Amino acid sequence: MEAVFSYIIGLGAAVMMPVIFTVLGLCIGIRLGDALKSGLKVGVGFVGLSIVTALLTSALGPALNSVVDIYHLQLKVFDMGWPAAASVAYNTAVGAFIIPVCLGVNILMLITKTTRTVNIDLWNYWHFAFIGAVIFFASDSLAWGFFGAIICYIFTLILADMTAKKFQDFYKDMDGISIPQPFCAGFAPFAWAINKGLDKIPGIEKIEIDAEGMKKKFGLLGEPLFLGVVVGVVIGCLTCSSWGEIVDKIPYILGLGIKMGAVMELIPRVTVLFIEGLKPISDATRSLIARRFKGADGLNIGMSPALVIGHPTTLVVSLLLIPVTLVLAVLLPGNQFLPLASLAGMFYVFPLVLPFTKGNVVKTFIVGLVVLTAGLYMVTNLAPAFTLAAKDVYAVTGDAAVAIPDGFEGGSLDFASSPLAWVIYQCTENLKWIGAGALVLITMVMMWWNRVHIIRNQQAMIKANSDRIQTTE
Repeated sequence: MEAVFSYIIGLGAAVMMPVIFTVLGLCIGIRLGDALKSGLKVGVGFVGLSIVTALLTSALGPALNSVVDIYHLQLKVFDMGWPAAASVAYNTAVGAFIIPVCLGVNILMLITKTTRTVNIDLWNYWHFAFIGAVIFFASDSLAWGFFGAIICYIFTLILADMTAKKFQDFYKDMDGISIPQPFCAGFAPFAWAINKGLDKIPGIEKIEIDAEGMKKKFGLLGEPLFLGVVVGVVIGCLTCSSWGEIVDKIPYILGLGIKMGAVMELIPRVTVLFIEGLKPISDATRSLIARRFKGADGLNIGMSPALVIGHPTTLVVSLLLIPVTLVLAVLLPGNQFLPLASLAGMFYVFPLVLPFTKGNVVKTFIVGLVVLTAGLYMVTNLAPAFTLAAKDVYAVTGDAAVAIPDGFEGGSLDFASSPLAWVIYQCTENLKWIGAGALVLITMVMMWWNRVHIIRNQQAMIKANSDRIQTTE
């Protein structure tokens, strides 16, 4: 079982997405050529996104390491990045079975009408395996590990359902799509609460500056492309210890600025491929459901948040928060985590935040500032358990990606900074049976609430269809 699913994961999204979408397209009545074309576009989108992300990492990583060395910013928890976290997640007993277990839970929830999301985002299943692996090694219990992973999965599917309409209304051409990725979904309740709180502050509710508004107000200065260049140049200057060195390194500084600007410009262009590939599948799925399941509350295809990280507000806020997060990491008392390798994942904080802030740059920045501040402490808190899991995986596999330097603990901003992961870990590890009981109770209530909501929508749609038929007659 482990070998089979390791092989599937090893193929990567770029290879498997054309296969999945071709099969899915054929099942819902799309011609072979059209289904294959949709899958290939999504696969190419993942390739393009990985290339752009690699450009960001290769350009920003060495520069930030230089800044750390010059200003002696090294903290106790070493940033291992999401690839190491995913490796730790999948190279455990929990990770080996996480795909069939979660798919089984998804099918059961679809049958019982406690979700309407079909989660095909297999590559992000490592998030569920990650929290399960951390709990497994901290408690030395495989049962507790799977418990944490399954609870996280159920929470995520319900949050995907709850945010689906807002997500589809805000982002264009995303009908029939939801985001069941726990790193994103975990921030949605906080985005809702913080946004409501900001609206009660006099004057804040009147600030309506979205990415397009920034362009109109500031012209070139409001363009993500230009902001990327500026931030890249500033970071490049910080890698120099004197004015003379800045003069000597002008070609490097300007090159870093251009690369950062290129990332800001290329990500939206790449994400267009996702939309082009998804639209035929999404349209055909809705059409099939309308024909075969009269009055049914339509199913959503659960996809990666990579589809929408090219939104201008996400790019602008992520770019601004990169240096701010570094400063916070150094200044916050008690924090021991300095994010470096994880900063490329900053874009994935916001896909389910923007529908609540309506793309408002100021509100989105404040939400990001709050959740990342809390996230730094969460990573610091989870570091001992993460380190335990990483060392065990390294001892068995010898994978250099999960090796932790002597004298450090390991951590990653990706998912380890998610409130969803942190709460589940605290409940299972520190509160044990009381915490587990609370999680089960909350989960059952959420499943019941979601089922009531789904059935109510179905009944409303049946009545609307019936009224429309009577009116026509």
